[in-house]
Amino acid sequence: MASRAARPDNGRMTSTGGLSPATRARLERELDQLREQRAALAPRLGDDPLGDSADQADLLERAELASRLDRRISEITDLLHGAPAPEADTDLPSGTKVTLRFPDGDTEEMTVVGLVDEADDDASALTADSPLGRAIAGHEEGDTITYRTPQGEATAEIVRLAPPG
Repeated sequence: MASRAARPDNGRMTSTGGLSPATRARLERELDQLREQRAALAPRLGDDPLGDSADQADLLERAELASRLDRRISEITDLLHGAPAPEADTDLPSGTKVTLRFPDGDTEEMTVVGLVDEADDDASALTADSPLGRAIAGHEEGDTITYRTPQGEATAEIVRLAPPG
């Protein structure tokens, strides 16, 4: 069954909800690797492009790579420093298990994640700052929630809401 949780259509990670320890560690490792790549690239960017057009094209390519690395470094830094600590109290913390029943009778079990990248490939996931996550926050089992989708408003009943732990 296809997940009803909205999934971003780009590769960017936009959620800044609480990061799980595993995600925080993965992002810190990626940040270290990116910084090493950027540092290795820096001396070559200062090379004087006195050669032919192929040398100039190579320099332009390195500058574009440096720009992409800088953007990703900035994005990860913002995620790591902008996200609350994993133990922070939120209305819908990472690891919360949610089972919803939709008007057509279908049920779906989902796990709240801090970042879309935390989701297991086999499991449905949602972020706390998604429209569905915001609708669930502050509600209890048995409540009916309303949330926005690209097709308009949708409703679901919270069948099960189990915090992590």
